[in-house]
Amino acid sequence: MTANTERAAAIRWSQAEMADYGLTMEEVEAAGCFDPPPPPPPSAETPLVVCYRNAAGQRWDGQGEMPDRLPRALNAGQSKEFYGV
Repeated sequence: MTANTERAAAIRWSQAEMADYGLTMEEVEAAGCFDPPPPPPPSAETPLVVCYRNAAGQRWDGQGEMPDRLPRALNAGQSKEFYGV
């Protein structure tokens, strides 16, 4: 099957399921089925936005798990703003 054929089949299936359950587009949309997808992860072409940098030059962009050095510093009484770039 080509991508267009698969897409057309998926549309027909969705329409049939909506008809079987008596759903309208407004109800499906209100249920959150059309929320925008999450943003793509940064690529090599997209520069990394650095939020925090320590004295050794280690960086963290605020995405993913916080590096262990930052919680240690925060627990020792340092503020996040101290590491802001």
